[in-house]
Amino acid sequence: MGKLVWISIVVAGLSVFFGERVINFRKRVLATREVDNNHLPNCSPLKNLEYGAEDITILRDGLAFLSTGLNYPGLPSFSDEPGKLYALDLLHPKPTPVELQIKGELDLSSFNPHGISVYIDEADDAVYLFVVNHPQHKSQVEIFLFIEETTLVHLKTITHPLLHSVNDIVAVGVESFYATNDHSFPNEVLHFLTLVLGLPLCDVVYYSPKEVRVAANGFMSANGINISPDKRYIYVSDIIDHDIDVFERKEGEQLAFIKSVAVGSLCDNIEVDHRTGDLWLGCHPNAMKFSSFNPEDPPGSEVILVKNIHSEQPVVSQEYADDGKVIMGSSVAAPFEGKLLIGSVFHKALYCNLK
Repeated sequence: MGKLVWISIVVAGLSVFFGERVINFRKRVLATREVDNNHLPNCSPLKNLEYGAEDITILRDGLAFLSTGLNYPGLPSFSDEPGKLYALDLLHPKPTPVELQIKGELDLSSFNPHGISVYIDEADDAVYLFVVNHPQHKSQVEIFLFIEETTLVHLKTITHPLLHSVNDIVAVGVESFYATNDHSFPNEVLHFLTLVLGLPLCDVVYYSPKEVRVAANGFMSANGINISPDKRYIYVSDIIDHDIDVFERKEGEQLAFIKSVAVGSLCDNIEVDHRTGDLWLGCHPNAMKFSSFNPEDPPGSEVILVKNIHSEQPVVSQEYADDGKVIMGSSVAAPFEGKLLIGSVFHKALYCNLK
């Protein structure tokens, strides 16, 4: 009888423990959150983009690069076609995405682009586009050289055991970058358990041809990553913790943690205004709606702006929100000279004139 009592006590204790963890997990993913529409007045869908623009980055001359057609395990996808990369000239009176032609040895039939970043070589102004790619749902990084107006030349594919679940990337050299791992384990069940148990096991990896190492860890799920205009700071979105973590780059590409800024939403990619240093975040108001996807109750979208992030009191504001009727699953918001591009994981992209 005593043994049965102890077993009952243990089972009851575990039930309470896991029940509490599930409740906390639902809070982390904002499972009951709804957003009221907060639309910008001058927004319209971009042509040719019907299957998402998961990440967008914009050069200082107004040329935007967009990664489209992401097919990611556990998330909706409206197309079985391989992903594509587009360019968009924001200085044109009527900006229209143009598909980039890819030359080289890359297998385009399994191309599945995710996060992107651009590095401009100061020696010759060459433009290198770094793209996270998930062929057969693996993780690797592709480096391209941008030439002419519509052509990319594939230069190199990078794989490494530490780059096991790459979400986003920020280039800091011709062949070097920081990358986020959004999963702690390749196995989905094990990763889900770490989230339910609240174990911050994800990390940021620094890669160069000479060394590869974990540069920062302790994230619930490391997602978007970007760099300050002066190249001094690295910003990382810990999407499940609703934080933007700020790191300072030190000698030898070491990262020193500075602080976390709460943003109140599940923020995906980070784009930085090259003039002001403000952070623009494409966010998911409710991860449960996003992952389960019900077209009758679609996942919403949210754009968060962080001003003065290095001050003692950063200003966090909601700049756009939609209940999913206009754009579902926003993942990025990229600003340029009074214009804003809002991309999504699997739906569409918006062009907004802020002036």
